[in-house]
Amino acid sequence: MSETPMDHHRVAATLVEALPYMRRFKGDVFVVKFGGHAMASPALAHDFARDMVLLKQVGINPIVVHGGGPQIKHVLDQLRIQSDFVDGLRVTDRATVEVVEMVLAGKINKEIVGAIHAVGGRAVGLSGKDGRLLKARKVTRTKRDPDSNLEQVLDLGFVGEPEAVDTTLLDHLVRTDAIPVIAPVGFGDDGHTYNINADTAAGAIAAAVEARKLYMLTDVAGVLDGAGALLNTLAAADARRLIADGTVHGGMIPKIRTCLAALEAGVSAAYIVDGRIAHVILLEVFTEAGVGTELVAAAPLA
Repeated sequence: MSETPMDHHRVAATLVEALPYMRRFKGDVFVVKFGGHAMASPALAHDFARDMVLLKQVGINPIVVHGGGPQIKHVLDQLRIQSDFVDGLRVTDRATVEVVEMVLAGKINKEIVGAIHAVGGRAVGLSGKDGRLLKARKVTRTKRDPDSNLEQVLDLGFVGEPEAVDTTLLDHLVRTDAIPVIAPVGFGDDGHTYNINADTAAGAIAAAVEARKLYMLTDVAGVLDGAGALLNTLAAADARRLIADGTVHGGMIPKIRTCLAALEAGVSAAYIVDGRIAHVILLEVFTEAGVGTELVAAAPLA
């Protein structure tokens, strides 16, 4: 079907709407956590790569941090390695952490880099171990024994959380035409490799590089209120209230807490957006209406 004059006018209107946002964010750093359905779908992954290249072309500097839980599970299942979860964190023994690093820093990372190259961009694949990017400390969790009522410390193995972020390499890369693509694998003072939750890693990196925006791609429309309606803007205090009263629950809690920590560290705004929507980042960045939920430090003035 050939394009009509109306189609051309629609494209022109879209470009006109996008122009002021291109000017506003030129030179800024955006950190994007890439995962979920968007990463599993070849079509959406292709669109995501094009979107990152377009951001770079208009002067915005994206940094991609990716997950890979389903892919890790697939390889662990093939190798018949049992893997359990505690509070959403994968218990990671020595055999498991080797698989995690292989899948994240190897297969997935290079697939994303290749996708960006395939659409005309330039990307550099990294893990948190490269350039001492992500220094990790061991994560522990506690559980109250129902019989003795005593707190027990649970050993999660080689699961870490960011202790320090060295931005030297990233500061260099954002000044070039390359897009950093980061696998959330870190190093510890003990010399061990640690598996870091991708959401947590993205938030820590966004804070360290003083990003203008942090984007979390999810498999839901955004943060919903008690009636199931999408909240377009959510102040930090209101987000904490929704967690406390149970409106926000499950896997959305750590995502919101990551966003709040980034805001407290100086990131201007954080967004939870639906990665199942094609070009969702462009829709949020370059349109007046935006999509998903924007989290801000304080409620906007009426």
